[in-house]
Amino acid sequence: MASKDAERREFGYIRKLKSGRYSATYADPYKTKVETRSGKERVVDHRAPFTFESRADAEEWLVDERRLMTSGTWRPPAVRDAERRAELLAKYPTFGEYAPRWLAARKVKGRPLADRTRDHYQDLLDRFILPTFEDLELREMSPELVGHWYDTSTPNLPTTRAHAYSLLRSIMATAADPTKNSGRSLIPFNPCGITGGGSASSKRHLEPATAEQVAIMAAAMPDRHRLIVLLADGCALRFGELVELRRGDVDTKQAVIRVRRAAARSRSAGVVVKSTKSEAGARDVPIPPDILPAVRQHILEHAELGKDGRLFPGTHGATLAPSTFYGHAAKMDRDGEIVKPGYGWYEARRQAGREDVRLHDLRHGALTDAARHGATLAELMELGGHSTKEAALRYQQVATGRQAEIAERRARTRGWTPEDETEPTSKPAKKRAKK
Repeated sequence: MASKDAERREFGYIRKLKSGRYSATYADPYKTKVETRSGKERVVDHRAPFTFESRADAEEWLVDERRLMTSGTWRPPAVRDAERRAELLAKYPTFGEYAPRWLAARKVKGRPLADRTRDHYQDLLDRFILPTFEDLELREMSPELVGHWYDTSTPNLPTTRAHAYSLLRSIMATAADPTKNSGRSLIPFNPCGITGGGSASSKRHLEPATAEQVAIMAAAMPDRHRLIVLLADGCALRFGELVELRRGDVDTKQAVIRVRRAAARSRSAGVVVKSTKSEAGARDVPIPPDILPAVRQHILEHAELGKDGRLFPGTHGATLAPSTFYGHAAKMDRDGEIVKPGYGWYEARRQAGREDVRLHDLRHGALTDAARHGATLAELMELGGHSTKEAALRYQQVATGRQAEIAERRARTRGWTPEDETEPTSKPAKKRAKK
């Protein structure tokens, strides 16, 4: 017998809940059975996915369900509710739901993201973006919210903040583009409109290592890795390009290194060997005459055999691991005595008194030195393997005294000579005046 708070009807069953609201249930029209915990079978019941404010509302829902059965279009309420929720999520997804889909589908110039780039984006999302925006619907993300996040998220990490903002701006731009979302925009406009938000000025102004310092670093390296330092400084090669060099890439007769591949490491894919960073990265780099003997000696003593033998083999013939090359600097006590010896790149730069120099800075110094000796922008782009002028310009520095020399040359074209001045203004002029 039904209780006073429940009512069994001709079709379905209505129950009054303790909250005062009502629930509605009915038996499966196909008499589908399930097994209970006791091992008996019972007909499946279908409950409304929501409760009702009044008994009349519950009855109306049961009538609608009966009508669906009569028309032959009935499906379980739970199935229909799940589909409805999926449609709502597709129409108004949260940022936490949309960002992984964006990352998985993202392409650059028609190609999927590189493994390291994807790892970098995922790290930015996990650490800096999702903690703030994960549970917000895309349409709820306003310029005010984005601005507050930008001002407070990483105030002491300007470069990281710029990278995170650029990623957020790209994701929201895709959400606002109807061509990327089956013909409809998920948001009316991109809320990321901070002028200059995706850029950060670099505060790192490094004095390039001198020839003497590079020589000290190279001498302090293990024999099998010394050439890496010399080639980074002399040929402006990247670490990923260096560790992927093979015997067949080096022509000592023509004094040329053919750069065609590079190795990259990522947390998700491990070591990945692929073509160079850009089409311009595939290049032939001349070997400076002063390090050509070191190249020949290294090939004889340390390179693997065969045309495809690695110049700098890692453990068991694998790609050289950064940790093996970089090592660690010696540990010193308060009196400056070595407590624990060091090895590798970190120890080599310590011995040279330039612990601020990164291996990539040797490449930077090589390009700067080339500019100092009159290399044109096109020549710098070819040497560095840059595909854009902006990329090449980032590696240039104004050589000390270079502007003074240029100013003096311009003055000479206008008829000026050092003798016209009682005190020459540039070092070259001083030397000539002494003569």
